[in-house]
Amino acid sequence: QVQLVESGGGLVQPGGSLRLSCATSGILFRSYVMSWYRQAPGKQRELVAGITQGGGTNYPDSVKGRFTISRGNAERTVYLQMNSLKPEDTAVYYCKADYGVRTYWGQGTQVTVSS
Repeated sequence: QVQLVESGGGLVQPGGSLRLSCATSGILFRSYVMSWYRQAPGKQRELVAGITQGGGTNYPDSVKGRFTISRGNAERTVYLQMNSLKPEDTAVYYCKADYGVRTYWGQGTQVTVSS
């Protein structure tokens, strides 16, 4: 059974930091492209970071320089370090795993940036 379980979300003040984790099981983790997406109320789900099997990364301009994605193949976990958080970063953050036609999603973790 495939499972992706996100953790690390919560309430943080503007300018603060959070580190999200996505622990996986049931997949050959090192073979998968891993990504983080987010969805704010009333908005479409959007990509915030991606990392290839070899460690190449990509970010949209909205988070570039503030967010860092990394992966621990031994731990079968992908991380998202989020710094200099802004109120507009408030959303549910989802982990995604891709390998060919196989796609798996986690259940999401809430991040709220507010004073």
